[in-house]
Amino acid sequence: MVAENPPKQAETVWLWSFTEDTLLETDDEGTLVAITWWGEYEFRGTATGVQESLARLALGPVSMANLVAADGAGAEGWRLSLRRVLTRLSGSVVHSLALNDGRGPVLSAIPVAQSPAFRAGPLPPGRRVRLSRFAALRADGGVLLAESPVAPYKVALLRPPAVLLASSLAAPTTVDGLAAVTGVTAAVVADVVEFLVAAGLVLLADSQGHFTEYGGARTADWSHDDLMFHARSRTWQMPSSPEEGDHPPGAEPPMLKPAVRGPAVPLHRPEPAALAAGDSTLTALLETDHVCPAVSDRGLSARQIGEFLFRAARVRSIGPTGLPGGRAHQATQRPYFSVACLYELEIYVGVNSCAGLARGIYHYNPLWHTLTLVNDDTAVLDGLLDMAMVAAGSHRRPAALLTMTARMSRIAWALGGAAYATTLLHLGALQQVFYLVAKAMGLSAHAVPADSGDRVDRALKLAWPAEVSIGECVLDFPPGGRVNSV
Repeated sequence: MVAENPPKQAETVWLWSFTEDTLLETDDEGTLVAITWWGEYEFRGTATGVQESLARLALGPVSMANLVAADGAGAEGWRLSLRRVLTRLSGSVVHSLALNDGRGPVLSAIPVAQSPAFRAGPLPPGRRVRLSRFAALRADGGVLLAESPVAPYKVALLRPPAVLLASSLAAPTTVDGLAAVTGVTAAVVADVVEFLVAAGLVLLADSQGHFTEYGGARTADWSHDDLMFHARSRTWQMPSSPEEGDHPPGAEPPMLKPAVRGPAVPLHRPEPAALAAGDSTLTALLETDHVCPAVSDRGLSARQIGEFLFRAARVRSIGPTGLPGGRAHQATQRPYFSVACLYELEIYVGVNSCAGLARGIYHYNPLWHTLTLVNDDTAVLDGLLDMAMVAAGSHRRPAALLTMTARMSRIAWALGGAAYATTLLHLGALQQVFYLVAKAMGLSAHAVPADSGDRVDRALKLAWPAEVSIGECVLDFPPGGRVNSV
């Protein structure tokens, strides 16, 4: 890539900068501390001019030719010291490619891994290239972003040539083919494609014209959606620029969903001591086999629904808590596990056959231990029960269907990109408690995989996507089962 270009000839310039969240601190003894998204890095005895060069990178994209360097014999020491620092800080170094027209970067590679390697190099002449099957384009902060779960960088496509070239790489092609189709000069096309290959978004064919996806056979079992979800939810990715109207950073969402309008039904509150006296041991419950979903022809009672929810999901107390190293926030304590006691899950009860409760869909208030009717349309209720019946492999509708939803602001506020994955973890924890409580009561709880699209969200009258349905569980009797309740 060219740093100095003749006038009126479109060529590229490679620029370097730090991510916006990178802070640099220095002292009089030559010690440099870089505070990054990935942690703090300390460098002792940095060579003359290196601190000034790094400070310039923090201001925005710059060519290496324009950085401050020592003269004469010290130049080589400056280069080696700067290279050492930038290699350790690679997870915070943004690589950009600009044209020699003074209008800024055409595209920028932003790291999404702690220690990525950006290995740009000339493409073999005539070699075919194409986008990785895991690559995706989306709008982000006013620009088009290209990203892939197998790539160590996401690439901001900042100007039309980059957008045009990236969107023309869906099918295998060559640099000359791209130049012919897009009208961009072959030299610029070659540099942009080299850049995208180095970032991990574009595949380079072998000498036989065959492509090997990043990760090879190890990625063959993954879909784009699953691998992207896995890759992005296992770490708290650097946040994107918030759009206007987004949730204010640092504002704590409410611990509980605001009260739902509708008639509320107080539920039975058993005495915990009496429950403990009649329960099986934890070992006995865990050692009892889980069976496939079985739906009986018996109905539940409002008392049983009340005891079940009281034991599994009620609010026991309210108080301060927080993530390690983070500030405290108000939270509830409930019988099931939740990271930092965020408790973003809500429970809705579709009542089919329950003495003391009319048929309908109810929201459970875990603080007041009440059910509030949110939908009394029996046709809608029957549709949900039929989905659960099919998912359970039964010919009967269950006595009750529990649907869990997530208030995403409550958990995204604290966990960012890891929010949805953590919500699914919480769902699993709650489902396990459902299983154990049902067994202790002589009932039967079974998670069922409903395939509903937005049908469930509409039935529960959710403010999608602020609150979304994430799982279902049928509650009934095991055939010939005995009820253990107070």
